[in-house]
Amino acid sequence: MPSVAQWLALTAGLLYLVGAWRSTRTGKSWSPWRSASFTAGIVTLVVAFAPPLNAFAHHDLRGHMLQHLLVGMFAPLGLVFGAPMGLLLRNLSPARARGIVRLLGSVPVRVLSHPLSAAVLDIGGMYLLYLTPLYALSMTTPWLHHLIHLHFVISGCLFSWAIAGPDPAPHRPRWRTRLGVLFLAIATHATLGKLIYAWRMPQGTGAGVDEIQAAAQWMYYGGDLAEIVLLMALMQQWLRRRRAAERSPLADPA
Repeated sequence: MPSVAQWLALTAGLLYLVGAWRSTRTGKSWSPWRSASFTAGIVTLVVAFAPPLNAFAHHDLRGHMLQHLLVGMFAPLGLVFGAPMGLLLRNLSPARARGIVRLLGSVPVRVLSHPLSAAVLDIGGMYLLYLTPLYALSMTTPWLHHLIHLHFVISGCLFSWAIAGPDPAPHRPRWRTRLGVLFLAIATHATLGKLIYAWRMPQGTGAGVDEIQAAAQWMYYGGDLAEIVLLMALMQQWLRRRRAAERSPLADPA
């Protein structure tokens, strides 16, 4: 029987596919690659919240780290590169679409979606979870456990969107700023993996040294892989803009 989290993920995937079908049916073609990307993100969430992996994550720090990588880093890449906001705008009336665009350009959204703010929420949340008693507390507090998962899904999507998301982002910083923040995030994420390995954190979990150090290695190398994918997406966007600038002197290569 699927868990609540799996049902929510499947519902989001179904709504997306219905939106893609409606868009195509009304003559507004939608990229199958976008649909495939979003579907991959949904499948990743469904796998991450499957009962066997949930049980592994609850009893073993390595399982938790695997689940964290899937939920907070790899699933958001698929979801964001699926451009769900762009699909939503295609299926809304012009008046409602303008309302969404105004919301995306509002001050609160601009602050939260700035790459630096998104990095603090995402990477900073990891430091708070693993270097404080918060993780041990979440093991015995179900609502906190679920809230942490929700936080990492949202913050992971926010960070991916802020750096290289294809969806509209009014007032998005220039690519150099996003590249700098991404390199900073890569460095701080790698540092966290080393701190967990060296300090044998988080404490209070009953995990052995070998288990903690293996989990730290999974975080270190798995996080690198996800961030390299994000870096490649950012570089692809920059190349596309540069080519457009070469064709048109009025285009902005940044």
